[in-house]
Amino acid sequence: MEYRYKQLAIEYDAMSAKKKTSGAVSNDLFEDIPVLKRKWHAALKPGQSLPQYEDVMLGSLGRLADHVALLREEDDRLEITRSGRYVQQWLQNDGWDIPVESVSPDCATVLTEAAICAVTNCKPHLSTAYCVRDGMVRTYDVLALPTSSRWGRTLVGTYINERAGQYNLLDSIFSTTEDGVVSLATIRDSAGVPCDFQVVHHNQSAASLLKLSAAELQWRRLRQGGTMLGTADVLARLFAIVAYSGRDQFELDCDDRNLRLGVHAFGDIVSLTVSDVTALKRREASFRLLFDANPLPMGIFDTETGRIMKVNAAAAEHYGYDRDRLLGMTIWDLWPESDMADLDEAMERLTARDDFHREWRHYTADRSLIDVLAYGRRISYEGRDGFLVAIVDITERRKVEARIAHMAHHDGLTNLPNRELYQERLRQVLQPGASGNRSIAVFCVDLDLFKNVNDSLGHPMGDRLLQAVADRLRERVRGGDMAARLGGDEFAVILADTPSLNEASDFAAKLIQALSAPYEIDGHELVIGASIGIALSPSDGSTSEELMKNADMALYRAKEEGGGVHRFFEKEMDLRAQRRRDMEHDLRHAFAQGDFELHYQPLVEVATGTISGFECLLRWRHPEKGMISPAEFIPVAEDIGLIVPLGEWVLREACHEAARWPDGIKVAVNLSAVQFRSRNLVQVVVQALAQSSLPPERLELEITESILLAETEANLATLHQLRGLGIRISMDDFGTGYSSLSYLRSFPFDKIKIDRSFVKDLAQRSDCLAIVRAISGLGKSLNITTTAEGVETTDQLDWLRAEGCNQVQGFLFSAARPASEIAALLARFGPRASKAA
Repeated sequence: MEYRYKQLAIEYDAMSAKKKTSGAVSNDLFEDIPVLKRKWHAALKPGQSLPQYEDVMLGSLGRLADHVALLREEDDRLEITRSGRYVQQWLQNDGWDIPVESVSPDCATVLTEAAICAVTNCKPHLSTAYCVRDGMVRTYDVLALPTSSRWGRTLVGTYINERAGQYNLLDSIFSTTEDGVVSLATIRDSAGVPCDFQVVHHNQSAASLLKLSAAELQWRRLRQGGTMLGTADVLARLFAIVAYSGRDQFELDCDDRNLRLGVHAFGDIVSLTVSDVTALKRREASFRLLFDANPLPMGIFDTETGRIMKVNAAAAEHYGYDRDRLLGMTIWDLWPESDMADLDEAMERLTARDDFHREWRHYTADRSLIDVLAYGRRISYEGRDGFLVAIVDITERRKVEARIAHMAHHDGLTNLPNRELYQERLRQVLQPGASGNRSIAVFCVDLDLFKNVNDSLGHPMGDRLLQAVADRLRERVRGGDMAARLGGDEFAVILADTPSLNEASDFAAKLIQALSAPYEIDGHELVIGASIGIALSPSDGSTSEELMKNADMALYRAKEEGGGVHRFFEKEMDLRAQRRRDMEHDLRHAFAQGDFELHYQPLVEVATGTISGFECLLRWRHPEKGMISPAEFIPVAEDIGLIVPLGEWVLREACHEAARWPDGIKVAVNLSAVQFRSRNLVQVVVQALAQSSLPPERLELEITESILLAETEANLATLHQLRGLGIRISMDDFGTGYSSLSYLRSFPFDKIKIDRSFVKDLAQRSDCLAIVRAISGLGKSLNITTTAEGVETTDQLDWLRAEGCNQVQGFLFSAARPASEIAALLARFGPRASKAA
């Protein structure tokens, strides 16, 4: 590391020397930015993804502080929390704690881009910003430095400085445009009548187009000749424009090119724009030549009368007429009578514009109806106002689109309406007046035992079964009602005709009976069942979303009761779902606000009565509901994906706290199965140890049997990696699962924890004593530490001591306590302290 710093110093000195000799190199680009980058890298410690904010952005910034803005993400938007004076001038805003989008958009765009790139890549990001101020283009370097803060959020220090050199935007456009720009001053005779013009200003393109050098063109009088501008016709038009301070546009045709002149007079000053339209003219000529030989049907019709004035051979062949016959027809002859009203309306709209494209239907000579897409452009032909039209036959495309439209609203396997069409139909019948005064019943149907068919006989058989189910649904759902497949083995039904409560119940019972009857498919007799959830409008909801949600909750209740039944929605179902949603919202808010706490319960050595470690336990103190049990919120945190970041926080905080304890005192942290699925668990543990400087042998990770039940090989590999670092691995709740003993063969655990359910009745039940004795003996034989949980009485402690249990924890010694009470607990259970409290 020392060698690296010396190298950086040498590079910095060399760069400074280069700057002094060149003189033209910007201080900002070749001094400040490399210095800030080196400072960022020097502050990055091993095991960290980002350096600490204080190590990078505080300290010896000196003059650079005026060029620095501090950005942070707040409520999914980027905020400027601090800014130096130079940055405030650049932003044209001296406010702090303001959203980035509130500043000038050109500044906001580059700040947002630089911050996102820096945070995404976890390294400094250099961007270039171009800002136009008072017509001057200014170039800025923007360096974003991502850092971490002690509050867990990412802060981005952003350095801004202008490069040397500016340029005028209008001058640049004027000098680089391919069009020639000439400014003329009018020269008047003694009577005040315009008699000539003089070039007072021009760009290089004008000199090129007029075939003169820039020096020859400057101050040239037009009557002097030598350019196309000096002809009598051009001078006459220029004199007329000056006389009325007007504007004009005309073209000049020469032997080798065509020029278009745009003229605008401002008093005696005339602005002249010269454009080379040679290529455009040639394309127009080519267009005329290509008309007859074009394979695309084309024609010209009279705008006023609709008479077909010209067609090409492709048009005659496409419509099945000879060309002379088509030239004797009008466009009305091609239209079906049913579309005449649309044609009249279309013609009115066409005459109001210069081009169009739209779809029509036409008759061919054999009276077949085809769909065409017509592209038209207004032209003048033989002195008449007309439209040049190109025709594309889209008949087959329309057939395909109709099929696609059907597929978009129907299930591809069963041809039943899909979820989208089902929701659209439900919204229709819920509209006021659509169903009279009757209610509407919504059924969510789920097949029981369908997965068994799919798994045992394969997906093709499962697909055949779903098609058979769809056929039975079609037989029983008719008229204005609808049956749909929502996905997988989930179906839905709308009853809009006769859905009273009793009728809905009878229909559901008969439907379950029909769907549960045996199916004969390819020689197999298949038996499945069905469960149905029912919601009625308006009592259970007045919108499609409410009814489908409530019917789904009723289906969940039917499945909970074993399936094969139907259940109506009840308000209590929604209350339970609402409580769950509230829990999810409060959990996310608590994590964002840092409302979680860590408490520690001592692990006491049975032989000595001293504390050898603490189990870290997560606590949530809700501002309104008080302390919430982990048994309530941990499963919800796992379901919504919060357990991974929450578990990372617990691990970091526990390691930081344990690093303050006396040597030899361990900390035990529980791991969730969800954390293993994230596949970055080893990296998270290594970072927590590195940041806290806690020796690996002082960390214990507790897992449950569920971790080994899921993805066994991958999870075992992770456990071996952790153990290879020196970390101790403990199996929690040992003896409560199905395969606990077999896992002792697949992984060498350091500790097994006897579940509190066995300790509770230890003195009263012989089976509990036998289990504790077996586990303790197993631990002794395999040289694995045994820890008993939930020890609350001295009798329990005596039994555990007699059975050879190594370690205990429970209320007999202490409940889990905040970190601030750990020192007192260690003193209380010191070598001379009492062994139980």
